[in-house]
Amino acid sequence: MTNINLKSQFLLNPEITYLNFGSFGACPKPVFEEYQKYQRELEWEPVQFIAINGIEYLKKARHALAEYLNCKADDLVYTTNPSYAVNIIAKNFKLNAGDEILSTNIEYGACDRTWKYYCTNAGAKYVRQEISLPLVSKEKFIEDFFNGLTDKTKAVFISQITSSTALIFPVKEICEIAKSKGLMTIVDGAHVPGHIPLDLQQIQADIYIGACHKWMCAPKGCSFLYVKRELQYLFDPLVISWGYKAAMPSDSQFIDYHQAQGTRDFSAFVTMPKVIEFLKENDWPAVAASCRAIAHKNYQRFCDLMGTQPLCPIGDEFLGQMCSIKINTTEPEKIQKILFDKYKIEIPVMRQADTVYMRYSINAFNSQDDLDKLYNAMVEIIATSGLIKGR
Repeated sequence: MTNINLKSQFLLNPEITYLNFGSFGACPKPVFEEYQKYQRELEWEPVQFIAINGIEYLKKARHALAEYLNCKADDLVYTTNPSYAVNIIAKNFKLNAGDEILSTNIEYGACDRTWKYYCTNAGAKYVRQEISLPLVSKEKFIEDFFNGLTDKTKAVFISQITSSTALIFPVKEICEIAKSKGLMTIVDGAHVPGHIPLDLQQIQADIYIGACHKWMCAPKGCSFLYVKRELQYLFDPLVISWGYKAAMPSDSQFIDYHQAQGTRDFSAFVTMPKVIEFLKENDWPAVAASCRAIAHKNYQRFCDLMGTQPLCPIGDEFLGQMCSIKINTTEPEKIQKILFDKYKIEIPVMRQADTVYMRYSINAFNSQDDLDKLYNAMVEIIATSGLIKGR
């Protein structure tokens, strides 16, 4: 059951059944109040906040996040979103003509576009290796993925939790194998922090990118880029600013390069100690476990309704608090609009190549009633709209 006290902590419109936490998250009141406190401080004394106090706030926020992720504070920097961080890596990655970046065919679209852009410019190839769905085992996934490996592969880029399919990939094993072959490992963990346990020392990725404004409940525009220390010299900032040949350099060129970006509101970043405090105070692992139970319990039910199959065995190995249901439709945008306009349900109905998925996300403010409302709405849409085919 949803904790009523937790539900009251969120600022979401109570008239909307919100089943799309996975896209942009939602910020609880104590964290949002901390966010506004820093924004007011910024406006009260902009120079002191940006040039003096903010430096210490950012340091404290990096240390808090580093402890949460089990890494060193100087090995990560805050970015506004994961796509920004991926651009830092892709733009700086030394690609020669004929080189290959190995990925999957179900990565996030913005990241696909980023790698395609820089690979095309270099005459390199972005390999979107096909993954057989439904997943049947970790071993089969790893086999499918490395079928795309060639002697031209220079790095692997892979999601830990995919956006459209909501599947959890075995990135620890992928990183181990890739590193044994001398490849750089880059993990897109946008959906991971606050969703499933994350320990960067266990995963041992060379580069890890995550969002805090999704499942950690931070304010919008708060993400991070982690790079192993011995590789940090490879990655220049997207914007050259005061951190380059800094007048007063810190102990970390990586921090100087990527943190000193001139005039910007980094209030979202510095709320991280409060974000982590909120998660600890509310026993977030227990909240996540309860949410997973609801998500998993309903997955087969929705697939049966749509006349499709789950994308994996239903359990913690491949699923967290999100589930994606394949829908046989050519007009997902119309279905999404009907769900919102008529039924007041916020949920993505999205395309992944030629396949359409409806993805529900469950978090602290959701209950079984929310999924029942979605189920009943879909029963009506199937019966009356003609938008869903082949059941």
